Amino acid sequence: MGLIKRPNELAVKSTLSILIYGQPGTGKTTLGCSAPTPVLFDYDGGVQRINGAHQVPTVQITSWEDTEQAIQEIEQEYPECKTIVIDTVGKMLDYMSDYIIRQDSKMGQRDGSLSLKGYGVRKTMFVNFIKKLFINGRSIVFIAHEKEDKDGDLTVKRPLIGGSSASDLLSELDLVGYIQMIGKERTIAFNPTEQYIAKNCANLPAVVKLPETVDDKGNAVGKNDFITRVLKGYEGVQKTKLEKNADFAALMECISAKVDYITDAETANEVLAEIQTMEHIYDSKIRASQMIADKAKSLRLKLNAKKQYE
Repeated sequence: MGLIKRPNELAVKSTLSILIYGQPGTGKTTLGCSAPTPVLFDYDGGVQRINGAHQVPTVQITSWEDTEQAIQEIEQEYPECKTIVIDTVGKMLDYMSDYIIRQDSKMGQRDGSLSLKGYGVRKTMFVNFIKKLFINGRSIVFIAHEKEDKDGDLTVKRPLIGGSSASDLLSELDLVGYIQMIGKERTIAFNPTEQYIAKNCANLPAVVKLPETVDDKGNAVGKNDFITRVLKGYEGVQKTKLEKNADFAALMECISAKVDYITDAETANEVLAEIQTMEHIYDSKIRASQMIADKAKSLRLKLNAKKQYE
């Protein structure tokens, strides 16, 4: 089978890449762990704030080397893992910076920050790390704190990710969700506005109320499976789309066969009338009309005032 596939032959995407960000205490880490069979890469001590009922297998990161070892262990010893949760991506970059300076002191400055060349090395390292995660067939959830930037008179909420790494990551993601409190309800917004950055390539509702996972007394309530349900819904949408693409391909083959049947004005009008009664998909009606017009032109047929060929 060739590598080039028709739209109805494409594989259903069963993974998502997500960034969740928002204020402290809004349940970002718990939400990240609602993904299918996750392993939490805890760079920020976030696992300690998760209710015991919702905790998941965790790697408590103390150095960048832990990250590399953990990825190898998952590949070799924990293949059932379907999601890697990075908490937080900003802190992960700090560990990355520390590693770079330890490997070459010239990449750092006296205050412990990276030099300009060091930032270039980190950018390459970060992009390669993202690519490595994306090609392993697992979903990825990045978690970040929020920061506020001024854009004229507007205050815009953005994920706290160091330097140009933000744009490197955001361009690769399917979803960026901003968690906020509206009254006493936790919500996550996927459509961007003037007030916050977001991204919605999965056609989710603009704002979704998050389910309660812990009550006022700190007791776990309900299942922590929000992202799992989002992923299942996304898979369902993709399958429906592929089925529709298959129906579209079949319909266009049918229309093409009918156009081939045209030999004169009588058969042209017959096919034209039949096309009008069909249940069309996407732009099939427009394409059919153009195909009929092209065939009629080749036969030197013309439309009269009653929209009939003669």
